[in-house]
Amino acid sequence: MAQVSLHDVSKIYAGDIKAVDRVNIGIEHKEFMVLVGPSGCGKSTTLRMVAGLEEISEGEIYIADRLVNEVPAKDRDIAMVFQSYALYPHMTVLDNMAFGLKLRGYPRLEIVNRVQDAAEILGIKHLLGRKPKELSGGERQRVAVGRAIVRKPLVFLFDEPLSNLDAKLRVLMRTELNKLHLRLQSTMIYVTHDQTEAMTLGNRIAVMNKGLIHQCADPTTIYDRPANRFVAGFMGSPPMNFLTCRIIRKNGKFYFDEGQFKVKIVDEMIPRISGHEGKEVTVGIRPEDIYDKLFVQYAPPENTVPATVEVVEPMGSEVYLHLLAGRHQMVARVGSHDRPSVNQDMDLVFDMSKIHVFDLETEVSLI
Repeated sequence: MAQVSLHDVSKIYAGDIKAVDRVNIGIEHKEFMVLVGPSGCGKSTTLRMVAGLEEISEGEIYIADRLVNEVPAKDRDIAMVFQSYALYPHMTVLDNMAFGLKLRGYPRLEIVNRVQDAAEILGIKHLLGRKPKELSGGERQRVAVGRAIVRKPLVFLFDEPLSNLDAKLRVLMRTELNKLHLRLQSTMIYVTHDQTEAMTLGNRIAVMNKGLIHQCADPTTIYDRPANRFVAGFMGSPPMNFLTCRIIRKNGKFYFDEGQFKVKIVDEMIPRISGHEGKEVTVGIRPEDIYDKLFVQYAPPENTVPATVEVVEPMGSEVYLHLLAGRHQMVARVGSHDRPSVNQDMDLVFDMSKIHVFDLETEVSLI
């Protein structure tokens, strides 16, 4: 069983700089786990420690129930695909894919069979006689993945493998990687800074920042129930809007008071936030949960917010409206039919059932 477990794993550089801080995570057999976060958050360092390319400062790493802290990279039965394709320019595709097996002394017939099988899976059989300079970026990436597949490792490790591809090719390769995982039924750990890649690829996502895992869950949970403000703001495009509001009670009803407008809190949320009455909190709402009142069949007056349009961004099937509402800048994602003019005043309607609330100081979710 190709399980991977990290127990209190840290990476400390000179000067007591913690690049990775007591990471605990268990990756199940056949699972596709994605580590996502901004540049410098420690995700690639974590992956390299699993691979054996970085020394572990503290903690323990297990691969298939074997402690691998002192096991060299070549003996961990893993295969890694890097951001740079790292292909030998003087070798053909076939020789690049076969190189690792030749070093391990596999019989020639088995090497040829494995390369042919991997090339069939990736649709690159017609490229086996070419050299890397004759390939496109996407084809080179497939060769790099094929070189990992022929090894038949316990675990595949991917370190931002699509970063060098253009947007259209990244979408295509994401689909191919999904198919590959389903076909191989292997354990895969994938590192990316792209939250779209994380959401579309991972069975589970570990969101990292400053060396810490802030939340580890399936994509739906990460998006709908973020553990804190960082996760809420990082996952989603455009990112979540945040407003500083005070929780007040008026005529027996609870409101988020922004200072220049207030919106009514839905009844089911009150038991979880009533203890913060009179206090300021951070209120979050995603751009797709904000509507133009003109296109809402029923708009409760207590959920209507006056705003001014500052920028209009047509995106084809939808439009991003950059707005000033009260004291806060906001973004609303609306339908392509809704294109107000710059500097136009408009009324917004918040879907209050989709509101997120975070403690102002700890930034932990209150709901």
